[in-house]
Amino acid sequence: MAHPAALQPLRAAAPAHGLSGRHPVPGDKSISHRALMFGALAVGTTEITGLLEGEDVLRTAGAMRALGAEVEHLAPGSWRVAGRGVGGLVEPADVLDMGNSGTAARLLCGLLAGHPIFAVMTGDASLRKRPMKRVTEPLSATGASFWTREGGRLPLAVRGATEALPLDYTLPVASAQVKSACLLAGLCARGTTRVIEPERTRDHTENMLRHFGATVRVEDLTQGRLIELEGQPELTAAPILVPGDPSSAAFLLVAALLVPGSRVTVENVGLNPLRTGLFTTLREMGARLVVENARVAGGEPVGDITAEYGPLHAVEVPPGRAPSMIDEYPILAVAAAAAEGETRMRGLAELRVKESDRLAATAALLAANGIAARIEGDDLLVQGTGGAIPGGGTVATHMDHRLAMSALVMGLAARSPVAVDDAAFIETSFPGFSALMNRAAGGAAIGPA
Repeated sequence: MAHPAALQPLRAAAPAHGLSGRHPVPGDKSISHRALMFGALAVGTTEITGLLEGEDVLRTAGAMRALGAEVEHLAPGSWRVAGRGVGGLVEPADVLDMGNSGTAARLLCGLLAGHPIFAVMTGDASLRKRPMKRVTEPLSATGASFWTREGGRLPLAVRGATEALPLDYTLPVASAQVKSACLLAGLCARGTTRVIEPERTRDHTENMLRHFGATVRVEDLTQGRLIELEGQPELTAAPILVPGDPSSAAFLLVAALLVPGSRVTVENVGLNPLRTGLFTTLREMGARLVVENARVAGGEPVGDITAEYGPLHAVEVPPGRAPSMIDEYPILAVAAAAAEGETRMRGLAELRVKESDRLAATAALLAANGIAARIEGDDLLVQGTGGAIPGGGTVATHMDHRLAMSALVMGLAARSPVAVDDAAFIETSFPGFSALMNRAAGGAAIGPA
């Protein structure tokens, strides 16, 4: 069958022997986006090391340039941002194209809401399907105005507030993106912005605000957490070392857990406790995961993680863990496919509004490769084989990079090769994914379909 030129179908097959070696992974995507944005809002020059240079983050770099910051690429992973200060961004001359990045688009809504400028934002076909109302509605209370397509979708126009008002907002659903958008808008507001989240979500924004000199208070409540930000601070440029992305490390680590004879170490992985739900779950399943050389870099905990092949057993994943592993459910589902028994992942409503309906697409990925899976409400249930995964299917990725990578990892651990219809979007978050996996496998385990 001929494929359209735009598609990049790939196929993964079991390697001749186990995966091995010590490997770095690309910088953390969440921290990379924020490093560029806060650098643009700071006074002075911010030096960034280890920045993820995937397409998503490069779109954020381009947007910061368009808003008046000086953003310079010095060497692989090394960047310099000369900021304009809080409230100092300028009106862009053209439309801001955020490509495939929902994180960049939602955070940028917060950034723009606090500045008295007009801007238009768009994205690729996948991003234009994703809802933005969850950020535009609370941000409107700053005094900003938003115009979107039906359903709150991109393209989106915003006229930021002339004098931004502080927000007092309780998130209906835990979301680090919505929380961060509110805090970014609050930087430009006089007074205290208050955000309550029903469950703790990744706190890179709070950590980085403190790193740049803002006053942030966090209080644990009976249900959830309160974050308070003092508005109109003078953010001061500060160096940032971006750790390896735990969401990216997950693919190589799970592959090592599932491919017989494997032992792999991933170096310099971010270990923020609000991002490590997958590692907690894998350990509960019996995974041989060991953290060494634990340390703190740039305000974030990091360490080296070693994964070794071994049997896994089914578990029930509580809904409260979802915010700390929301991007890792597809790769967890692959691990569950090889485990003994039925794994139940609870409370996955947030997956329905990712790059695709990731909940339905993950179930379809499993079914296409001989694994019994079903959705009950917002829960995903996976019946594991207790050994090798049948494989043999072709997975529809729906322009979702995490689905594509999860399917390819499944192919490494399956009896029959697994193909994906399009892997082009992997580069948005994990440049060099296939090359890295092939180095670990000692051969071309992943190649053209």
